[in-house]
Amino acid sequence: MGVDFLRQHIVGDYIADFASRHGGLIIEVDGGYHSERQQAENDAIRESHLEQMGFHVMRFSNEEVLYNVDHVLNQIEKYFHE
Repeated sequence: MGVDFLRQHIVGDYIADFASRHGGLIIEVDGGYHSERQQAENDAIRESHLEQMGFHVMRFSNEEVLYNVDHVLNQIEKYFHE
């Protein structure tokens, strides 16, 4: 895609799974515990803070990354071409 991503990059008070500083995109890869109510609430707060800092956050499940990587890559590519 021609976009550099930093892995486990510190953004504010958070560590993003993947961050593109030039594209303003943060990608989070979520395990099953992210569907638990408290974790989902924490994720929403975190996402709101990151968006206030000017980032767009995309979330994908571990399963999507492992078993449907074409979809994941298409979504990321779509972000950069909109």
